[in-house]
Amino acid sequence: MIKHLHTTKLPILSMLTGLALLAGCSNSEAEKSSYTSDLAKEVNALDGNLAIWPKLNYQVEKDPKIEAKIAHFLESMTLEQKVAQMIQPEIRDITADDMRQYGFGSYLNGGGSFPNANKHATPQDWIALAEAMYQASIDDSLDGSRIPTMWGTDAVHGHNNVIGATLFPHNIGLGAANNPALIEKIAAATAIEVMTTGIDWVFAPTVAVVRDDRWGRTYEGYSEDPEIVREYSAAIVNGLQGHANGDFLSDKRVISTVKHFLGDGGTVDGDDQGDNIDSEQALFDIHAQGYIGGLAAGSQSVMASFNSWHGKKNHGNKYLLTDVLKTQMGFDGFVVGDWNGHGQVAGCTNESCPQAVNAGLDIFMVPTGAWKPLYENTIAQVNAGEIAMSRIDDAVARILRVKLRAGLFDKPSPANRQFSGKTQLIGAQEHRAIARQAVRESLVLLKNKQNILPLAANSRILIAGDGADNIGKQSGGWSITWQGTNNENADFPGATSIYAGLKAQIDAAGGEAILSIDGSFEQQPDVAIMVFGEEPYAEGHGDRDNLEFERNNKKSLALLKTLKSKGIPVVSVFISGRPMWVNAELNASDAFVAAWLPGTEGQGVADVLLRGSDGRSQYDFKGKLSFSWPNSPLQTSVNKGDKEYSPLLPYGFGLTYGDTSTLSDDLSEDSGVDIADLAPLGIFNGSLTNPWRLFLKSGEQQHQVVSNSVAFAGIEYRTEDKDIQEDALSFVFKGNELAIAEINSNFTEDKVAYIEANSTLSFDYKVKSTPSSALYIAMTCEQGCGGRIDISQVLNNSALNTWQTLSIDLQCFADKGVDFARVTSPFSLQSEGQAEISVANINFVPEGVKQGAITCPASE
Repeated sequence: MIKHLHTTKLPILSMLTGLALLAGCSNSEAEKSSYTSDLAKEVNALDGNLAIWPKLNYQVEKDPKIEAKIAHFLESMTLEQKVAQMIQPEIRDITADDMRQYGFGSYLNGGGSFPNANKHATPQDWIALAEAMYQASIDDSLDGSRIPTMWGTDAVHGHNNVIGATLFPHNIGLGAANNPALIEKIAAATAIEVMTTGIDWVFAPTVAVVRDDRWGRTYEGYSEDPEIVREYSAAIVNGLQGHANGDFLSDKRVISTVKHFLGDGGTVDGDDQGDNIDSEQALFDIHAQGYIGGLAAGSQSVMASFNSWHGKKNHGNKYLLTDVLKTQMGFDGFVVGDWNGHGQVAGCTNESCPQAVNAGLDIFMVPTGAWKPLYENTIAQVNAGEIAMSRIDDAVARILRVKLRAGLFDKPSPANRQFSGKTQLIGAQEHRAIARQAVRESLVLLKNKQNILPLAANSRILIAGDGADNIGKQSGGWSITWQGTNNENADFPGATSIYAGLKAQIDAAGGEAILSIDGSFEQQPDVAIMVFGEEPYAEGHGDRDNLEFERNNKKSLALLKTLKSKGIPVVSVFISGRPMWVNAELNASDAFVAAWLPGTEGQGVADVLLRGSDGRSQYDFKGKLSFSWPNSPLQTSVNKGDKEYSPLLPYGFGLTYGDTSTLSDDLSEDSGVDIADLAPLGIFNGSLTNPWRLFLKSGEQQHQVVSNSVAFAGIEYRTEDKDIQEDALSFVFKGNELAIAEINSNFTEDKVAYIEANSTLSFDYKVKSTPSSALYIAMTCEQGCGGRIDISQVLNNSALNTWQTLSIDLQCFADKGVDFARVTSPFSLQSEGQAEISVANINFVPEGVKQGAITCPASE
């Protein structure tokens, strides 16, 4: 990082002092002086250049009347009441009675969390919960506080947790549309649907500028171009909150959140929650532009990011949260954490993190039962002087400022607001019309050989592929459930699949629409539309090793080739959350459309692909690539402005009708992946390699291991010395219930390369007591897939108390159902019997099969 300019110290110190004096209005002069001194020390220690960061010209200015009210509140509130304002639990973990007792400042529903734990909760159920929590928050019988709470939700492409809501295209598609005015309409419609369920606050927009498309949140980015992100951020904030000089936070608007601060789109290798090592100048030029747009427009909250910047977790980075965001840029709203993100700060746990508060975090997002110890520990840390009271007052002042600006003290209760209970607004036709327009404008035409598109709707059209009649797949992640999985079309009432949209127009024109997922037919069609693409995912579960589509399982390509072999022209509609290497699929297609993740209004695809009754196109393609399209699966970071820039299709590419199609049918299908370059995958070699963690499971008990010994009813664990101190793991299976020692990851891991490289699972083991029954080596993957292999016979034939090595062909696990593109656990030991075994040096070893591996033993 660059050393900061000495000339910035004095004005910054002056601003920090002013902030401390404002925040500390209820404290002694001595405490204010102490806090100011602490701030001065922080300034002197800064390892950054604050001159890079601008003073923003905010469209929402401080109101003296509101500031006076804040000062009055701070004078009268107890420490307990103040800390409660900083605690944000999740609806699965608290009741209205908890709200009445503690008076939380806010609460949230995480992705895939619903009132009464019911996925099909009605809008009335959502309102009932909002009303109960609100009434409990203003009931001062237990906590003495009448400050209203506020509910935050992840409405990231519409009110996506609510059955029947309008789901707009994900951000990547909206970026391709490049229409800020449309984006503002989408945000305004989203705000109304959110308010229909009594919710006050939306965790959007995401303003990440994606640098590496392997990142599982790529589709949450509008563009690789910071300019689009900056412009869109302002448009969405205006749509959600209203214009600062208009109906700002009126009764048809919600509080917005610009997220995630900062640099989440630029982590090394596109690793979710990973490390961004960009220079500070690049952090501003690339990753901060969405904040320039959104904050200047008046966004009232910022969400801290899971990622690190040069190894320091952002939730604990005072330079970024306080010195840059609040002081230099002048942000006067609040900073909310992300899902237990404070627990990732060095020295912190989910239950205790004074470092985050001191860094500038104002609200802990603390799902699970960790909220209560975190609340108690934070109070204790203030009393012990670990957290200055002035920092608490600053945080609470910011929270109250936003609540007062949003009128939460004056508005009717959630059940009695303007839109509450008007269920006709959930999925309203005018909102669906906006979404349908967004679908049309987001589509990007990559290939149109011999101008096959648009198609005559009065033709016999075969509609194939597993995405054709699959609303969940076309909507992607963050669609009812967090991952967008385990949904069916019935879960999207009022929505239209791509097939249904095509069929309606084909039928009306006198044509014939034939739905055939597997491409079979009885009568030769005139043309086929093939709808295929990525399965839904969210966040780190979508992280990939490279950008090859359907790597190691080319089922869609096989169907394309089958259709082509029968002389049928093929139009491909590709559903994805990122550009992908699809050269083979492009070669097998006469036309190819990047549809991204269009959401619930699939008929927007038909509007563009089909001719009208007059034989002319209804709507031309407007979408242009807001992400460069890769020319190899390894070209994972290719962005506009790069010094070396050679994508297959450049940023801004997109054909319109009548344009000459430039892609040939002989694109290289050589992936360029050289398995000789693949290094062994370390899982445990003296210590667990990131991202792997060790869990013990026994009966109903589950525990993440963070110490050198743990004892459960069915299993005991301790570290052991093999070659050096504590470089091995030792387990005793007691035989009284199923016990599992599992190494896993928070997210799925793409490890297909190790199957391609004929790898083995290799580990050292020592048998101390032979198994009394089956002992399994198991691997698991997302959505319940996996496989296990019984190694008890191997262990029974092994010398006791002697270290040996076992290698198992990974294909053995693949044959038993392990999908190596979605690995969640690469190694676990499982047994219901008695056994004592130690393991060390656990790795996936490329070309290990050539070095000798056991044949696949019995498995389940």
